[in-house]
Amino acid sequence: MDLLNARSILVTGSNRGIGFEMVRQLAERSNRPEWIFATCRDPEGPRSQELKNLAAKHQEVKIIQLDTTDPSSIEAAAATVTKLLKGSGLNLLVNNAGILKVVTQETPQSMSEIYETNVIGPMMVSQAFLPLLKKASQESPHKGMSCSKAAIINMSSEGGSITSVTLPILVSYRCSKAALNMLTKCQSLDFGKEDILSIALHPGWVETDMGKSVGQPPLTVEFSVKEMLKTLASLSEKDNGSFVDWEGKVVPW
Repeated sequence: MDLLNARSILVTGSNRGIGFEMVRQLAERSNRPEWIFATCRDPEGPRSQELKNLAAKHQEVKIIQLDTTDPSSIEAAAATVTKLLKGSGLNLLVNNAGILKVVTQETPQSMSEIYETNVIGPMMVSQAFLPLLKKASQESPHKGMSCSKAAIINMSSEGGSITSVTLPILVSYRCSKAALNMLTKCQSLDFGKEDILSIALHPGWVETDMGKSVGQPPLTVEFSVKEMLKTLASLSEKDNGSFVDWEGKVVPW
């Protein structure tokens, strides 16, 4: 089985749910990355205590403040990561931060708020870290594309699939994930010229605060992340711009 062998990984929204579990599993594996950048909006807040405890046990984990809706915060985080990497590139960017709001009636405000986090955020974060991703791609001795070389993973959802819309409708959330899938496709065409892989990834319906807000999810966070890390290790240029689930199976657009 292929192993994810990235020297440096950045995960947004790392203080809880899928983001935290991804950082935890990466930090506890035998071939752990040299750098695991765990970003969140409020590193000093009570909801980040578990992440701080993890970082205290693993020197590879560096907690960085990053609000994906704040351009100045994104720029500051990119500058910090650049400084810490000391001339090296960033191998893997996981745009995991996202929101879902269950509302009785969609409004312009609810739509714009969710788009700002779920679509504009990943776009801005990807642009800010693109120079580091390019550097990682250029300095890699390997040909082709992989998550161990240089890649952007946009955490999407089957909810963004136009083919399989089911209840609950969740208009703003579904529209935002469909837009994120389009962003991923556009990134694959543009960044692919630099051998940077771009993938939209559906983690499954997972037992997170977000997942439980719309029912009873069938997947544990631990299982979903374990399978996703296996899938990330197997992705290559043939998958660039695709929409896959935690097991690597193609999800209908």
